[in-house]
Amino acid sequence: MEVSGDKVKFGRRSGKSRRSPVQDDEEDQGVSRRNNITVLSKDEWGRIQTQLSRTSKEAEKRKNLKLEREDLHERSTEMVKNWSNTIAGQRLKKLEARKIREEKEEEERVQIDIEEGKFQAEKRKEAIEKAKTLQYYQTDRVKGFHGALLLTEVLKEREAQIELKKRRDEQFKGKDKNLLQKYQKDLESGILEDHKKAMKALKERKDISDFQKRQIQEHLKALQIAKNQDMHEGMQLKHQLEVYNAEKARIEDIQRAEKLDLMRSHMQTVSDRDLIRAAEKQKEEEEEEEIRIFAKAKKKMTSLRKEREQELWQKKQDHLSSMVTKLDTQLKQAKDDEDDRIARAVSEREDKIKNETQEKEKAFTEMLAETSKHRTEHMKRRQDEQRAERKKELEALRLKEEADALFFAKQVEKEEKRKEGMTELQKAHVQQVEERQTKEKDIKMEQLAMDQKNIELLGVEEEQFQEYATKVIDHCKNGGRNVYPLVKAAREGHGGGLGPVFEGKGGIRPSYLVQDKSAVELPHYQRGSTEEMKSLHVGNPSNTRKRLGFVW
Repeated sequence: MEVSGDKVKFGRRSGKSRRSPVQDDEEDQGVSRRNNITVLSKDEWGRIQTQLSRTSKEAEKRKNLKLEREDLHERSTEMVKNWSNTIAGQRLKKLEARKIREEKEEEERVQIDIEEGKFQAEKRKEAIEKAKTLQYYQTDRVKGFHGALLLTEVLKEREAQIELKKRRDEQFKGKDKNLLQKYQKDLESGILEDHKKAMKALKERKDISDFQKRQIQEHLKALQIAKNQDMHEGMQLKHQLEVYNAEKARIEDIQRAEKLDLMRSHMQTVSDRDLIRAAEKQKEEEEEEEIRIFAKAKKKMTSLRKEREQELWQKKQDHLSSMVTKLDTQLKQAKDDEDDRIARAVSEREDKIKNETQEKEKAFTEMLAETSKHRTEHMKRRQDEQRAERKKELEALRLKEEADALFFAKQVEKEEKRKEGMTELQKAHVQQVEERQTKEKDIKMEQLAMDQKNIELLGVEEEQFQEYATKVIDHCKNGGRNVYPLVKAAREGHGGGLGPVFEGKGGIRPSYLVQDKSAVELPHYQRGSTEEMKSLHVGNPSNTRKRLGFVW
């Protein structure tokens, strides 16, 4: 038994065999069959299993160690988490105290902000109410009504002054004139002071009116500036559209020119290819003609060489014959062995000449075969080169066709993209038109709704004004004042005109002026002369007395 490494093999030891070669061969075959069987010991088998499973065991061991460390870390963290006598615990405690303090401060700040917001909201509400009141008092109608109220107060004061003057005249009649003059002077000074107050109020109203007119002018100017800006932006957009169309036309011209250049280059390539093919064909014909001329010349040279060799051989034969004849004549008296020697020499000479001739013919035949073979190889190589050139031309043509097809596909794709872009642009334009129409419709509806809301607001404002005017008129009437100016100022309709009230226009009372240079406002009543003028201009088409809403 032989032990090598980790295997145990059965068989004889190395050395010469004492048996016959046949038995040795049979024994070797049996040993080779037994050598294919491996027997392992228990220790070796355990070592192999340990070696194979060492990686998985080490990985499992590392995993277990990692899990133990993580478990130990978690337990230690949970254990020291609530400790207050450690640096980390003190730090966490301080952080929690700081967080609680910041939360309390934030709640206090939020409460202060809420109170401040309520206070500011109240202030804003008061300011808005005050502004609304002031704005309401600054309307033309309220200012007109307050002017009528001031006129009522002035009339009441005038009546009181007249009544006081009468009473004073009655009381101080016949008394000292100086005292009367003093009272008179005080009265005049009071009147002057009231007049100054009235003039001051009138000046303030005039200043307010001028300020409002300036505001109107500024608003109109701002509207004009905005309109000019819109027109300028429209002109810029129009100019940009023209530039875009011009650039687009230029790009289309460039693309058209590129297509024409490409077509011309393709036609030039086709014509050049035809010319090259014609030149190559002519060159092939010339080469074939040269080959034919060369073969013909070669054939002629071969025939001439054969004739020359035949001529030389004939000369040699003639010379040999003459030599033989001469030798024959010279050596007739020689011995018989000399005749044999001469005959042998002649035979050897003839054989030598014959061999030389055969070698020359063989060399010539080989030269002709090599020439034919060279010509055949040259023609075959030429055909191969022509075939390769043809293949290259076909490959180039195929690449050119593929490039043309790819270019055409790209052009088609570009055209499709352009059409899609134009379609999308058209859809976008249609969508923009629809959106603009919808927007205009919405704006119109908003304007109508705004007009309706304004009419409703005007109605509410009219009700508030009538309520306010009624209270003021009742108060003035109870105070014994002349309420005619208030009643006239508190009549229905905005505008202060003398025409009828337009119910559908928010209760506006327009003014109608005459068609002449005086521009006097027409009265709101009709006289008998109105019917006379109407009958003069229109006639009397009917006996109806119903008015059609026109004021003549």
